[in-house]
Amino acid sequence: MKGLVHEDFLKKADLLRPRLIESVRRPKGIVTIRKDERENVCVEAEEPMDVLKDRTLGKGERICFDFGDHYVGYLTLRISTAGSPPDAPLYMKIRFGENAKEITERAEDYDGWISSSWIQEEYIHVDVFPTDLQLARRYAMRFVEIQVLDTSRKYRIRFDDVSFRAVSAVDMAKVTPLSYGDKLLRRMDRVALKTLEDCMQDVFEDGPKRDRRLWMGDLRLEAIANYETFHHNDLVKRCLYLFAASRLENGAVGACLFTEPTVQVDDTYMYDYALFYVPVLLDYYEASGDMSSARELWEVAYRQLEIGMDALDERFLVKEDNTAFLDWKAGLDKQAGAQGVLIYSLRCGIRLANLLGYDENEMEEWLKLTIQAAKRYLWDPEQKVFISGKEKQVSYASQVWMILADIWDKETNRELLKRIMELDPEMNMVTPYMNHHFVMACIQCEEYDLAMTYMKNYWGEMVRDGADTFWELYNPKNKNESPYGSSIINSYCHAWSCTPTYFLRKYERIWRSIS
Repeated sequence: MKGLVHEDFLKKADLLRPRLIESVRRPKGIVTIRKDERENVCVEAEEPMDVLKDRTLGKGERICFDFGDHYVGYLTLRISTAGSPPDAPLYMKIRFGENAKEITERAEDYDGWISSSWIQEEYIHVDVFPTDLQLARRYAMRFVEIQVLDTSRKYRIRFDDVSFRAVSAVDMAKVTPLSYGDKLLRRMDRVALKTLEDCMQDVFEDGPKRDRRLWMGDLRLEAIANYETFHHNDLVKRCLYLFAASRLENGAVGACLFTEPTVQVDDTYMYDYALFYVPVLLDYYEASGDMSSARELWEVAYRQLEIGMDALDERFLVKEDNTAFLDWKAGLDKQAGAQGVLIYSLRCGIRLANLLGYDENEMEEWLKLTIQAAKRYLWDPEQKVFISGKEKQVSYASQVWMILADIWDKETNRELLKRIMELDPEMNMVTPYMNHHFVMACIQCEEYDLAMTYMKNYWGEMVRDGADTFWELYNPKNKNESPYGSSIINSYCHAWSCTPTYFLRKYERIWRSIS
């Protein structure tokens, strides 16, 4: 695919490539995972690891190892045999589960629109024993289940050692644990930190199980969480240069990048994700004080605003057929939400221009026109909410992004927030990504009690459901929901879910004052 390539930016990004931290992890025990008569997933402790030396497996038998936490990395199995000399290969299936639910699901039943090749399982032949089998592919897991599909009648196999080489660009042990709050808050912070740690690899990945790419929407939330925790600002800087180095033909930042074998922009353009390059650059400058990089990347940021404005209709509204993401909610009309993102990004652009000493007059005019259009065409004075598209849809996403865009004064925004909660429209929020923005809107409206309660009810419910890392999608009203056709393909460690640690640390003084 053709696009713009900036070699100097690529070189700068390459110099910022992190050296990954490695640690060897071993299972905490052997478990059995099954579904009960109500389809609830049950994890039953079976045996401690010290019995492994006496346990052998034959055809049709399986064993499941629980590593006790979520990790990203590479599996090694030391395999030997018992009985007669092996006269046929071992044929086995290895399944990896970020959570227990994945172990109970059947890959052969999957019929979704994302490739089934993302399902974490391997079919392997082993011919020579004893052996140290090292899997070359990287996996994200807590549970590893091994099923012996066949050997021969003359021998059985033994797993003498099971280890996992975990990798990350950061070390969670170096982050000071949360020093206030109840047990649930501290657990939420810990799970959010673990989510961020496992997504911080060669770049800020969206998810270490699936996609494993640098997505702009995920980067934006990972970066602000990083500023409050790991302080690995060079990794944010690397990602900003990567996005600037490989762009679409018109200079637009792509929604995501491939980084192997070479850096290449994907052919996916998302209206809101491209605009987010501006707030990501602003946040980076404010966190790092790196004016040199901010100045060098300013033209890339400004170009995203130009492209965003070029996509408006004659009324200065984002067109109804825009390519914004906003959320995975099926049927969501994205016109009003995208208008809010544009206005939000324009405000960030004006602030960044002021900090860097650049002229902001054109952006000020764009801001005026887009706000006027939002008030005139998207505000429903009777319902007192923003509407979106031909069907005049009312959604959480539209209201949240208009609040974050500061269309109205603080009191009117507060009334709008309460209004949408009273209406509780069918177009609700299904991703932690969109729920992050709802909490941010609560904080912006100074509804701090509401923000805290909501965090506990949403991310806290994930914790109560057994999350070691926070998930890509979570709808408390439908916990099996998936945008892909089956939850077996869902990501259970996902970057855009990590922001409880940001909220709990960034606004610590507020939470302490209201507790």
